[in-house]
Amino acid sequence: MKDAFGIPQSLLVLGGTSEIALATARRLVVRRTRTVWLAGRPSPALESAATQLRSLGAVVHTVGFDALDPESHETVLGKVFAEGDIDMVLLAFGILGDQAHDEREPVAAVRVAQTNYTGAVSAGLVSARALQAQGHGSLVVLSSVAGERARRADFIYGSSKAGLDVFAQGLGDALHGTGVHVMVVRPGFVRSRMTAGLEEAPLATTPEAVATAIELGLRRRSETVWVPGALRVVMAAVRHLPRAVLRLLPL
Repeated sequence: MKDAFGIPQSLLVLGGTSEIALATARRLVVRRTRTVWLAGRPSPALESAATQLRSLGAVVHTVGFDALDPESHETVLGKVFAEGDIDMVLLAFGILGDQAHDEREPVAAVRVAQTNYTGAVSAGLVSARALQAQGHGSLVVLSSVAGERARRADFIYGSSKAGLDVFAQGLGDALHGTGVHVMVVRPGFVRSRMTAGLEEAPLATTPEAVATAIELGLRRRSETVWVPGALRVVMAAVRHLPRAVLRLLPL
C-alpha cells in the first residue's frame, strides 16, 4: 500500500531501462519505496539498473518483457502481480524512431506505432485489470506533448503518443471509482539518450525533473501532469493555431 504521503511501497516499471523511469524509481526508493520490478528485454543495461537501485536499499527483481509481444503480457505481468500487490505501475517504454527514415520505410514506422501504442494498450489493460482486482494502485503513463498537435517534424512518433494519451485518459475514466488512479504524464523535450544529437526544443527538461513532477502528481492524485508546467499554457495556444500558421513555425 502507499504510505500516508502517497508514496508507493512497491513499483513495477514497464520499460526498465528508461532514463525517466529509473530517475523516478531512484526518487521513490529514497522516499521509502521498498520493492521494485524492472520489466524489459533482458540486457546488461537492465541488470545494471537493478544493481543501482539495490545499492539504494530496494529489493529489486528483473523480468523479461517485450512491448512487441502482446500475447505474452498477461502471462509475464500476471506472474509479477501473483507475488504480491503492486502500488504503482509506470508505463515508460517507447521509441522515438527516425522521422525521415520511417517515412521512407513504412515497416519502421509501424514498429514505432506498435511499440508506443499497441504494446502500451496491451500492457496498460493487463496492468489495469490487475490493479483493479487488488482494489488499489496507480497506473502512470508516460505520454508526450508531441501527441498534442501534429507536427511535420515528428508526426509518426506524435501520432503514436496521441493514441496512447487518449487511451490512458479513457482508461482513467473507466477506472474512476474503482480505487485505481491513472495519471498521464506529458513531458516536453527531455535531455536523454533517446534525444541525443537532436536540436533542443524550448522548455527542455530532464529525467530528474520529470521524476519530481511524477512524485508530486502522485501525492496530489493528479490525472494529468505537464513537465515543465508552463507547457500546459504553451500547448493550449499551439493546439488552436491554424494549420497554415503552424506550418510556418519551427516546431
